[in-house]
Amino acid sequence: MDIFKYDVYRGPNIGIYINTNDDFILLPMGFAQNKAEKLGEYLKGKILYSSIANTRLLGALMVMNNNGILLPKTAYMDEYEFLKKETKMEIGVLDSKYTALGNVICANDKGAIVSPWLSKEDCHTIEQVLGVEVMQKRIAGFNQTGAVMVANNSGAAIHLDTDEEDMKIFSDIMGVKIEKTSINNGIPYVMSGILVNNHTVVVGSMTSGSEIMMLTSAFLN
Repeated sequence: MDIFKYDVYRGPNIGIYINTNDDFILLPMGFAQNKAEKLGEYLKGKILYSSIANTRLLGALMVMNNNGILLPKTAYMDEYEFLKKETKMEIGVLDSKYTALGNVICANDKGAIVSPWLSKEDCHTIEQVLGVEVMQKRIAGFNQTGAVMVANNSGAAIHLDTDEEDMKIFSDIMGVKIEKTSINNGIPYVMSGILVNNHTVVVGSMTSGSEIMMLTSAFLN
């Protein structure tokens, strides 16, 4: 597994616009073909072009692991049907007022750390669609758990202010090693600047050397 630098729309916030698992890379409609091909080489997945809720925010609005896909209630039926047809994965819709699902759910293939804002019914849907154990808990004082933690099946990156005891709990739930880091030269919301599956880590173009060292410790060792 390698770590690559990448940008999108001339900025480093790659995690807001793009979503990935081991098989698919979901990109916004109209994404440049040469950029898409490069990302396909890095993440080793099939490129699919879509929108979510008629926006380009595929990373912020949806959650995907290798078991399923969660869409917000604002997603359009044609978007749901396209993803169902092309991925042949389990797809669920979370009927929550918190529609930026990528900001409130961090999941790999074993577990999910979920915002306390979500309901018990939401948590049940997450368990069923993503096939994971769910824990509701704030991270470093943030209810936006998906914004401050990113994970694959071997490692995770988390907000620098996270409590050590919480990290041990999260590590057990998700079955991974966790390291504290920022992204893109000091941004604490790590989701905004990381794409990760079980093949590769891709980070925003402004990510510093020290941040890459922490990501290497989390995901590559």
